[in-house]
Amino acid sequence: MDFIKIAPEEIGENTFKAIGSDWMLVSAGEADSFNTMTASWGGMGVLWRKNVAFVFIRPQRYTFEFTEKYDKMSLSFFGGEKREALSLCGRVSGRDCDKIANAGLTPVWITESCVGYEGASLVLECRKMYADDIREGAMLDPDIMANYSARDFHKMYICEIEAVWKAKADN
Repeated sequence: MDFIKIAPEEIGENTFKAIGSDWMLVSAGEADSFNTMTASWGGMGVLWRKNVAFVFIRPQRYTFEFTEKYDKMSLSFFGGEKREALSLCGRVSGRDCDKIANAGLTPVWITESCVGYEGASLVLECRKMYADDIREGAMLDPDIMANYSARDFHKMYICEIEAVWKAKADN
């Protein structure tokens, strides 16, 4: 599968749908050691005069170890076609099985630090710029705590979008 580089301003997808409804895969690591997980929380925008993506990962997730160790991560979008595969990647841990293979996903290394997947319509190559833990005391809306009954707060990463890779139309 081939990808072409486009400008972030050329992303045509509705990010609310792409992240919140269709979901995305967050991946980090190197070709010989990486992991991925499904995420439905996050966003894209402009911060500090840079195009950014923000991602939230709970520390107990295996992918968290990779996002902590490596400076870069990738976000892969499928447009809903791989719902079952993304569902599996959100339910099982890469610690326990080869969930990428079990989900029927084929990794494609677009650059040395950016993995995408066959069938992905869009892949964001991101570099971490800022990270902080979500804290109960910082929540201004008490209803948010319904997402944290186990007090297992996410870590938030703000990442510069270094490259946007779009699947070639002839793939």
